[in-house]
Amino acid sequence: MALKDVKNRISSVKNIQKITRAMEMVAAARLRRAEQRIEALRPYAGAIRRMTRQAAEAAGNVPSLPILNEHESEDTIALLLVTGDRGLAGAFNSQIVRAGVRAGSQYETEGKSTVWYASGRRGVSSLTFRGRDAKGAYTGFTDRPAYANAREIASDLMAAYVDGEVDRVEIIYNRYISPLTQEVTRETLLPLQHATILEGGEGLGGRAAGEEEGQDHGKHALVEYEPDPDAILERLIPAYVEISIYRALLESTASEHGARMTAMRNASENAGDIIKDLTLEFNRERQAAITQEIMEVVAGAESLV
Repeated sequence: MALKDVKNRISSVKNIQKITRAMEMVAAARLRRAEQRIEALRPYAGAIRRMTRQAAEAAGNVPSLPILNEHESEDTIALLLVTGDRGLAGAFNSQIVRAGVRAGSQYETEGKSTVWYASGRRGVSSLTFRGRDAKGAYTGFTDRPAYANAREIASDLMAAYVDGEVDRVEIIYNRYISPLTQEVTRETLLPLQHATILEGGEGLGGRAAGEEEGQDHGKHALVEYEPDPDAILERLIPAYVEISIYRALLESTASEHGARMTAMRNASENAGDIIKDLTLEFNRERQAAITQEIMEVVAGAESLV
């Protein structure tokens, strides 16, 4: 490789390294804000869970609300994939798509049909590429999801469930653990498990949603409901579903920024290694060129003697 070509490659790699370092810093700043939003959500999510459980306890038997009715059979499964709008985040998007396609194929081998929903342009485009059209496509907000976005998705999923279009709804997303670790999580969203509401299991609003150990135990204050608990529960159940989706969106956003920050850091380090190798090659080529010129000068001088 000519010296000029090596020098041009070094310059281009340095420019790429500047971009990846800038993207890493942007992702780190956005990650911090995403973590703060998750922390702010936890008290509200915990309150929703407690209120829902207490209202269900006050109502005695869980009322036969359409959203609480479990279908006789589960022939149609809705899968909601939560991905990002952009790439350059390592395996963040691809692992969700792979997990979703794997789950869909498993249901299809069991003779069940699947209905696809996707949040994020990467998920929508990946499903389309694989010949699986998304009935619900939600894009343009993955960098900073709002509660209204979760409400829109929840409304479509609950309507499909109540109308009998789907018998089960599952959500697949990246659960945020740390900037270096994101765990692919698959959860059942509908039908709502009554035991989870009544017994306070590890569903939405458990300790992961903001309850400290020892909280919400012991005796409860006497509560009088106006209107009756059934009517209150009818309003709380949709909020329960919405907050579940909103939590998944926030977890996915934090995971995306963490994955992008890690990917850009690795890219910057790899660029540094390439620059070192190219610089070594450049020096070697330049030394060889200098040595060749010296030999030519010596040979010319000897020919004059």
